Amino acid sequence: MALDDYFLLGRSGLRVSRLALGTMNFGTGGFHAAYGKTEDEARPIFRRYLEEGGNLIDTADFYTAGESETIIGRLVAEAGVRDRVVLTTKAANSVDPGDPNAGGNGRKHLVRAVEASLRRLGTDHVDLFLLHTWDRITPVEEVLRTFDDLARAGKIRHAGLSDVPAWHAARAQTLAEAHSLTPVISLQLPYSLVDRAIEAEHVPVGQELGLGVTAWSPLGGGFLTGKYRHSDAGLTGEGRLAGAASSWTARQWELLEVVEAAADELGVTMAQVALNWVANRPGIGAAIVGASSAEQLGASVAALDFELPAHLRAELDRASAEPPASVYRMFTPDYQEWLVSPRVKVGDKPPGYRPVVRNWVQR
Repeated sequence: MALDDYFLLGRSGLRVSRLALGTMNFGTGGFHAAYGKTEDEARPIFRRYLEEGGNLIDTADFYTAGESETIIGRLVAEAGVRDRVVLTTKAANSVDPGDPNAGGNGRKHLVRAVEASLRRLGTDHVDLFLLHTWDRITPVEEVLRTFDDLARAGKIRHAGLSDVPAWHAARAQTLAEAHSLTPVISLQLPYSLVDRAIEAEHVPVGQELGLGVTAWSPLGGGFLTGKYRHSDAGLTGEGRLAGAASSWTARQWELLEVVEAAADELGVTMAQVALNWVANRPGIGAAIVGASSAEQLGASVAALDFELPAHLRAELDRASAEPPASVYRMFTPDYQEWLVSPRVKVGDKPPGYRPVVRNWVQR
């Protein structure tokens, strides 16, 4: 099995596979209906993921208006794997437009959302519950207390955050540690060769404070698969983005050529190159992959079957690098060696170094 290597997620004892199964397209209702799958269409995708050794299932109450959770609950029960899988769901988006407490990060909504998710999933607990997105106004102390109470009630096993500022994640984890509350073990964020913004702060926060990053959209919304091309009429190719106005930059189209060259040299697909790159980046606990068929999922799993040679990895790193902006320019090795520590060799610990006081595994 290609997914039978498991790693601890953040500073926790929770073992997860390197690829998580994203189920945003499980169901045919709500916001994601345009590319949704029926339960019968989702079943072979789910079964293939289990057969490959995968155990991290990612859903949310917002996906297909709750239908994703319902389908996942049925498929998990049907396969008899509730104790085997790490079931993850998220909440923050509104479930009742017009009701100010039917969305956001407040205690009233989060408790309501968890209980509704448990009913749809057909289980008495989720293994990992994430704040789906930051609402900008709810005190982080309230979020942490809610996480802690839900964990003490046995409704969630672990807590995490998704799409929040790095300072918010740092404050949350620091408060949790200081007050012996349920810690945050995961950060779910967008990350790919065309979007490396989280490297500035989020990834270091995760590495320093024990939050394993799970990367969503590792293929850049499908751009890195190579199935789209630029034309005066917008994006052309087969996929849900076809015909849309192109927002990709000239630099990103040049990056696509580098990805294509790497794929040709290795005899793999462009999507596999892009996914392999993400899954093997520092601080990344798992990459989240969706699929429209069992065969497509199998191709994603095969992305872990090869190693990117050093020269190709260096070329991908160079082509996708985002020059630091503003104050971040001061935190680069070159700047620090020039001004902070001139003529002195100062650097981070070697990659294999593990402090005794922080003995957790994180890719």
